[in-house]
Amino acid sequence: MAFGMGNPTADCIADSAGGLTFDLDAPGLSEACAQWSAALVLRRRGGDDESGEVRLPLTPNGDGRVRAVLPSTVALPEGRWDVHAACGEDAPRRLVPGLADLRSLVDRRPGPSTSPLAVRIPYATKHGNLSLRSWLRSPHAEAGDLLLDPSGLTGHGTLYRVGDPEAWLKDAVVEARLRRDSDVMRTAPVTADGPDFTFTLPFAGLCEEWQGGLDVWDLWLRPAEGAAARLARILDDVADKKQIFTYPAQEVDATYAPARVSPYYTVDNDLSVRIDERPPTAR
Repeated sequence: MAFGMGNPTADCIADSAGGLTFDLDAPGLSEACAQWSAALVLRRRGGDDESGEVRLPLTPNGDGRVRAVLPSTVALPEGRWDVHAACGEDAPRRLVPGLADLRSLVDRRPGPSTSPLAVRIPYATKHGNLSLRSWLRSPHAEAGDLLLDPSGLTGHGTLYRVGDPEAWLKDAVVEARLRRDSDVMRTAPVTADGPDFTFTLPFAGLCEEWQGGLDVWDLWLRPAEGAAARLARILDDVADKKQIFTYPAQEVDATYAPARVSPYYTVDNDLSVRIDERPPTAR
């Protein structure tokens, strides 16, 4: 068995361009890497074609470990990718996360470019294995600070991966799309300063369509012409924001009934707004 006992451990180093370097501790694997088939294997969950697997060569790095590099230029479709090591005829083995140096991802501000923005964040699964969350977006609307009060949501953001952000944002709006009926939309004007933008989305307009239960509105940044960009927060080192970035629900007197409204990040780190029934006041 080329790997020895146990699953290999991988340290990850991220660079500001979106690339990742993996250094593996795997007894016996350094010598086995002389085989042409030694590779780091990324498999996308739910992938059922060739685009669902990426193989990166494993080579000795000089200190008894082996290394694989995932450059930002290697296309990695959006999704969750499980990380394996394969060598010879052995079945690929899941990797266990080691140290992760993700400092370059914190407050990342990509340079000017029109190529798709590549974001890859390694994380430990609930079973203790190493996986990657990948995004590939162009254009990209990065959500920033969010301010709340009962009247609405004021949001800040930055636009990336367009040739002329100022022209793109001219006459742009934030568009809220009702998830249960995508033909129902509400818009809010955008104030731009270079690539940065601000908007205020009133809750009253969203609550007009609410008839009890849970409603979700997905937020997009839409230019006067061309395709819209989903508002999301992906330019940092947090792979799953839904349970980390939380906001207090605002009490709104909706037409149907008293409601609770709050923004939240989805499982894909996209920004949405939820409307639900206000629980009865405890007595």
